[in-house]
Parts: sequence; structure tokens; C-alpha cells
Amino acid sequence: IGSRSSKTFKPKKNIPEGSHQYELLKHAEATLGSGNLRQAVMLPEGEDLNEWIAVNTVDFFNQINMLYGTITEFCTETSCSVMSAGPRYEYHWADGTNIKKPIKCSAPKYIDYLMTWVQDQLDDETLFPSKIGVPFPKNFMSVAKTILKRLFRVYAHIYHQHFDSVMQLQEEAHLNTSFKHFIFFVQEFNLIDRRELAPLHDLIEKLGSKDR
Repeated sequence: IGSRSSKTFKPKKNIPEGSHQYELLKHAEATLGSGNLRQAVMLPEGEDLNEWIAVNTVDFFNQINMLYGTITEFCTETSCSVMSAGPRYEYHWADGTNIKKPIKCSAPKYIDYLMTWVQDQLDDETLFPSKIGVPFPKNFMSVAKTILKRLFRVYAHIYHQHFDSVMQLQEEAHLNTSFKHFIFFVQEFNLIDRRELAPLHDLIEKLGSKDR
């Protein structure tokens, strides 16, 4: 098996090479390299907002997938019997279709449900069309917001419950850069309600203040 950092929790979601979305992803990666994250998240001129959000959502899914993949052995039924982000925030899982009434479950179980659910959305061509000229559905924005809101909870869990392990693995710079990119992106397009971001409020303030 390859190096630790290449281990993902779920299979990586690939954007087809040669597609317009692939070009957008390359653009995103290039601007990220400039180091100015506030600028990197802005909608490129002449591009479609839905498509920009779609490409970045797939990218965040892949990033979180890798970050969580590095610490799965520390996130167990015993160590994390509830899905929490510190003592004040606990999450119960429901997806509205298979599980309608929120259930209390362990963090690994919750994150498995969550990542599988996100994967199913990303693989749904009616929600995330990969072919040129196929329009995004009218409810795309609300679907994307739900995905990002849920992906945030994985970051929140890692920061609150597993930051020691992240530091031992020397992955904190990777985690911080990924999270900062994620936060600047959702702030730029107002994609997650402030109340949902509360578990990491102090960290978000700190990350933002360095860029003012």
C-alpha cells in the first residue's frame, strides 16, 4: 500500500480530463499556488457559478477524504462513540431518504454515512452534470450547500477530537491550508450558515484575521 498520505477514506472522485470542469479545476489549482486564497476562491471571469461551486465541492470532498483517511485508525467506535465537535456540539445522522429520523451514532459511522451520501450526490449526473451543455438542476445550490455544511462537520470533528494525532503525523499544515481554503470559499459565496460554523468559530476568526 502506498504512503500514508495517499490513503483515502472513500475512492477519490475524478473530474474527467479534457472536460471544461477539468480546466476549471486546473485554474483553481494554479491560483491556489499564488498563495492568495481570498483571490483564489473568486469566480473566474465569464465562468458559471454553479460549475465553479461543483468543481470546488468535488475537490473539497477529495481533500477531506484524504485528511480523514490519515486518521481513521484513531477515530473508532470506542474513542468517538458520538459524532461531536467539542463538548457542546453533537451531530445525529439523517439523509432524508434512507434515514429520515436523525440517529445518534459513532463518529466513524456518521462520517461513513456522510461521505457515502456525498459520493452518491456527486455521482448523480442530474445533480452534478459532467457533460458540456447539460444544465445544472434548479435545486443545485441547495444541494451544494447541504454537502458543504456536512463536509464542514468532518473538519470540525478532526480539529476538536483528533488534532493531536494530526500533529503527530505532521499533517497540521495540510489540514490548516485545506480548511482555510474551504472556509474562504464558503464565505465568498455565503454557502454555510454562520450558526453551523460555530464549532470552529475561533479558528475561522484567526485564519481570517491573518488575511485582512
